[in-house]
Amino acid sequence: MISRHLTVFAFLVAFLVADPASARWYEASSDNFVIYADDSEKDIREFAQYLERYHAAMELLTGREVDKPSPSNRVTIFAVGGERDIRRLTGSRFVAGFYVPRAGASRAFVQDIRNRNGNSLDFSMTILLHEYAHHFLLSQSRFAMPRWLNEGAAEFFASASFERDGSVWIGRPAEHRSGELFYAANIKVPELLTYGADGEDRRDARDAFYGRSWLLYHYLTFADDRKGQLQEYQRAIVAGEGPLEAGRTAFGDLDRLQDDLDSYLRQRRINALKLPPEWISIGPIKIRELPEGEAAMMDLRIRSQRGVDRAEATELVIEARRVAAQYPNDPGVLTALAEAEYDVGEDDAAIRAADAAIALDPTRANAYVQKGYAMFRKAGDAEDEAAAYDEAMAPFAALNAIENDHPLPLIYYYRSYAERGAQPPENARHALERAAELAPFDQALWFNVAMMQLQEGKIELARQSLQPLAGDPHGSSQAEQARRLLESLEDATEGKPVAIRSGSAEMVAAIEDSDENDGTQAD
Repeated sequence: MISRHLTVFAFLVAFLVADPASARWYEASSDNFVIYADDSEKDIREFAQYLERYHAAMELLTGREVDKPSPSNRVTIFAVGGERDIRRLTGSRFVAGFYVPRAGASRAFVQDIRNRNGNSLDFSMTILLHEYAHHFLLSQSRFAMPRWLNEGAAEFFASASFERDGSVWIGRPAEHRSGELFYAANIKVPELLTYGADGEDRRDARDAFYGRSWLLYHYLTFADDRKGQLQEYQRAIVAGEGPLEAGRTAFGDLDRLQDDLDSYLRQRRINALKLPPEWISIGPIKIRELPEGEAAMMDLRIRSQRGVDRAEATELVIEARRVAAQYPNDPGVLTALAEAEYDVGEDDAAIRAADAAIALDPTRANAYVQKGYAMFRKAGDAEDEAAAYDEAMAPFAALNAIENDHPLPLIYYYRSYAERGAQPPENARHALERAAELAPFDQALWFNVAMMQLQEGKIELARQSLQPLAGDPHGSSQAEQARRLLESLEDATEGKPVAIRSGSAEMVAAIEDSDENDGTQAD
């Protein structure tokens, strides 16, 4: 899809190294992930097992099970080649991989895979686990966590390692933060608790922030005389206390906490949890070798799903058509062709390719999506918009029939009214809210939900939708928009609709992000 607002999570992924002798593409499918790699079947299976065990370990330790996502709402990971290939995708020599969370299309792009010993994971894997921890925590709860708690939790889980017997270590030392812990200027507990609360990213404290956030979270998790305080702090935040006030409520004297924290850092050994394999249950890992045509289309598919501009789309579709001519009966090839045709603006060609893919394999979800996108774009130019948008809902309705919890049919049901200036009925409004519940990590979607709620006069619900966005630990532009909207709602009256100007910066950003279904964050 052509992405207007793609912000990447940068992480250096050296955990996985390509096997140049391998020419086969495999798909590993599990409860929470889909992985594509030009690698050995054994390595891709082990990698999928690591990730599923990590997910299960977080469920066990947080005490909350995350609902199994619908197939299209899983995180899809593409192993795209070496460092040069990653840089070609990003256009930056400083980014060697990235992750985009969005409804029905969360994607991570990493280097080729060949698993090392599972208990010797390096910094690159740590960052991948860090970002998935954010994804997981957002999926289990949308309360607006203070930035230190959000990042401290992600760092705590991201230092995981995996044993060959199936056990998982959680809470190991964050060795990649040792430099900032011991050499960066110290950030005191009151500053740590309130860091980022005003939307400012203080450069004078940034160097120590991640390390100190991990340290406080780790200390509160393992210190015997602090048991229960972390949970009490979270309850205070949920009850509406500010991060500093909640800290005093849960932790008591903050000067004493500072002394205890400094002493904890000086310890020669710290605790970690080893979760035995019998405590961690994961579902089956299904491996599929891609047929020759689908494998030949993978590079083009990766580039398209990363996001392309018009010039890139024009170049890509020429090659996609060439591959499709060689493999006219491969539904995977035709689905990728439909996406390439849509990217370049050839809506009729996209619809034909999608129809051909669906005829060969009616379970190809992305074929319905690309057909729906193309029909919606055509509907905007139709003489009878109402009839055109009703017709454009057909592929999304068909997708809903085969994957009931796919968020895109719900989103586009709402848009089928909003795009033509009609008032969406109540069930369409509920559908948009349900889509956001299914994809709590998609910021643009939640922003649109909040706008809808404001127009309905549901001020408190809108606040609840905006607060996690305003507290985004990565400080995205959408977070600033959410903060401005929350400030403007201080005197709003419950039940009185709030008029949102169609030309406002907030509405423009929401509409543009919704057009491409991109939830964005920056690390």
